[in-house]
Amino acid sequence: MDHSPISPPAETPFSEEIIDAEVVAPHGVPCPQCGTPVEPEDHYCAGCGWQNDQAPSAPQATSQQDPSEPAQKYFRCESCGSEVATDPQQRSYLCPFCDSSYVVEFSRDQSQRQRPEFVIGFAVTKEQAQEKFAQWIKENAWYRPGDLGLASTAEKQRGVYLPFWSFSMLAESTWQSSIGEYWYRTETYTTTDSDGKTVTRTRQVRETEWWPLSGNHHHYYSGYLVSGSRGLPQADAERIKPFQLPALKRYEPYFLAGWFSEEYSVERETALSLCQQEFYRREQNNVGAFLPGNTYRDLQVSTRFSQINSDLCLLPVYVLSYRYQDKIYRFLVNGQTGKTAGDKPVSYKRIWTAVGGGAGLLLLIVMIILLLLSLVS
Repeated sequence: MDHSPISPPAETPFSEEIIDAEVVAPHGVPCPQCGTPVEPEDHYCAGCGWQNDQAPSAPQATSQQDPSEPAQKYFRCESCGSEVATDPQQRSYLCPFCDSSYVVEFSRDQSQRQRPEFVIGFAVTKEQAQEKFAQWIKENAWYRPGDLGLASTAEKQRGVYLPFWSFSMLAESTWQSSIGEYWYRTETYTTTDSDGKTVTRTRQVRETEWWPLSGNHHHYYSGYLVSGSRGLPQADAERIKPFQLPALKRYEPYFLAGWFSEEYSVERETALSLCQQEFYRREQNNVGAFLPGNTYRDLQVSTRFSQINSDLCLLPVYVLSYRYQDKIYRFLVNGQTGKTAGDKPVSYKRIWTAVGGGAGLLLLIVMIILLLLSLVS
């Protein structure tokens, strides 16, 4: 039997990867062309590119060398490969991703990289980010090593505009599977009741009837962000998602003034491959969710992607990396929503002391109980 095409039901405009329900959503006047929220200071609509002639003029850059860009120095970390722009007055520099001082200065003109197309500004202040770290590091503080210098560690926190690749594409699939339909039959059986007598009873037994089925499926996917930074692996980026993507604005250089920013070090084709793996996983789930019948097995999905579009976005993240006993630990804050994630060292000596103390206390209680029992007997 052929079902062609099978389409999923309508979805909300933004999936959970695009919207954090616990954060106030972007607001503004609907774009006259596409309806996307446009705030008064937005020069362009993030959805369709409509130009807002009522927006105030952008701040003028202070750089005398290039009026279109803020003055910045560019450094490349020889340890993790990240390339970061910073204020030209910065005299000493540590990589915000791996806490390495092994960095070299380079000219941005040598990179010939694509310019960012969209940006989301910082909504979390530096003071708020530092407070989030202070609260986070205090959690389970008893297990934290006593020689971890918190003051010097907190000073390493940096606000960085990180590159992310965003893709949209059409997935067209053919699939085949075995579809199962449930039906029930009445079964008679004998058993023994509470009085020891043999009784006859009936029960419903579920059976499954299987038959092969194939068809077509298509869906348009968007909104999945792939980290463009070698210093921020995709697994770490997932921990501070989602960003409120309706707040994306057309990139303007003045957004970067006073902040660190990183050049992308993950190429578009590499990011595209990662994104297609994720969209293929979603496509398999969508096909399985909308198959007819009660259940299915042996689902095979063959997918072709087309109409591929990409955007290079700069997104705000506070990064704090520090070394403890030759191991790198990292604390991240989503600079838009305030969502945090991180790893911190623990004192295994303290943990084993606690475990040993608990075991000793338990042994003491058992001995007291045994002693009391012996006295009673």
